[in-house]
Amino acid sequence: MDVLIVGGGGREHTLVWKLAQSPEIHKIYCAPGNAGIASLAECVPIDASDVSALQQFARDRGIHLTVVGPEAPLMEGIVDLFQENGQLIFGPPRSGALLEGSKVWAKQFMSRHQVPTAKFEVFDTPEEAYAYLRETSFPTVVKADGLAAGKGVIIAENFEEAARAVQQIMEAKVFGAAGNRIVIEEFLQGEEVSVFALTDGASYVTLPSAQDHKAIYDGDRGPNTGGMGAYSPAPILSKKYQEDVERFILEPVFQGLAAEGIPYRGVLFVGLIMTQQGIKVLEFNVRFGDPEAQVILPRMKSDLLPLLYEGARGNFRVIEPPEWHENYSVCVVMASEGYPGAYEKGKVITGLAEAAGMDQAVVFHAGTALQDNQIVTAGGRVLGLTAWDHSLEAAVEKAYELSGLIHFEGAYYRRDIARRALKNP
Repeated sequence: MDVLIVGGGGREHTLVWKLAQSPEIHKIYCAPGNAGIASLAECVPIDASDVSALQQFARDRGIHLTVVGPEAPLMEGIVDLFQENGQLIFGPPRSGALLEGSKVWAKQFMSRHQVPTAKFEVFDTPEEAYAYLRETSFPTVVKADGLAAGKGVIIAENFEEAARAVQQIMEAKVFGAAGNRIVIEEFLQGEEVSVFALTDGASYVTLPSAQDHKAIYDGDRGPNTGGMGAYSPAPILSKKYQEDVERFILEPVFQGLAAEGIPYRGVLFVGLIMTQQGIKVLEFNVRFGDPEAQVILPRMKSDLLPLLYEGARGNFRVIEPPEWHENYSVCVVMASEGYPGAYEKGKVITGLAEAAGMDQAVVFHAGTALQDNQIVTAGGRVLGLTAWDHSLEAAVEKAYELSGLIHFEGAYYRRDIARRALKNP
């Protein structure tokens, strides 16, 4: 089978790496890919948001299955376009992608279908938002409506911080059109955890839990990023809590999508927070998480391809549930100096060959490129250093051992990945 992966980050490298292990795979293409992906797949110079060119390429090459990595092409309607042309693709249509593409739509969807989430209000003008903030309590959360690369959520401790967030999002347009509308919601106290499910539109398969680290600095300080590291499973999500997630969140969401006539096939990521009032939804993503994919997929013992292929066909009935290794996996993201703000590119990366020799570990490329026969930095998040072992402590130690082998000018990474679970074993 020939497969096309859309995207060029660490999540896509992880998908390529896992699919390359399938005996059913003939060839993998990745558009646009990166320097690490190039060792496993043919990289195609088509931007992930150029949905027409991707559809044409998949048709011309006779691709059997396309798998969409990032959220932007899903919101651009890539699934709708492929399906209109009779091409098999794993991912939700644009109507379903609104769960991530519009926080306003997602919050209103949860309200319609009694999915537990924070209380919220929606604002179309900054003046209305400022008036509301003068009457609300703090801390509070200000969210840009549209896609903002994981950075459009601001926790404000007081009126001044909240007003500054509104000004930046709605007036200065730091996130562009994503800030035309905002959500202001109550601040929820508790520990966060991520749950993923794959669905064929009628049934679903739950994947192991994970916990990521959004903030740039140790101790969860500083601005949010796309993710600075993750681990799986998250010990805080017990079997009882997992059952609650499926009963009170996943099932109502999938039933709600079906009731609204949305044929959702693909991945659903649910960002959860465990409060004293129970588990509530913080956000949805409509694709594999990054870096959560880098810690979940290496734990999969069985073949990923049948899940994606039969999921795209709406036919989970013919597959067996996936099998998982009884281990822990940890990913430490190595980033460019300055990220999530401005950063330089083109820094030569050394030590990758030495890291490749480590057992139960893999370096997933995110922002890398090949330049003059050398692998160089080409993004804010550069590498995902992933390792797995029998215990979380051993996996953490191994992941940081990888960090000691790899170098590039200005390299930065958090030193406390998995700290919450290690403090609360």
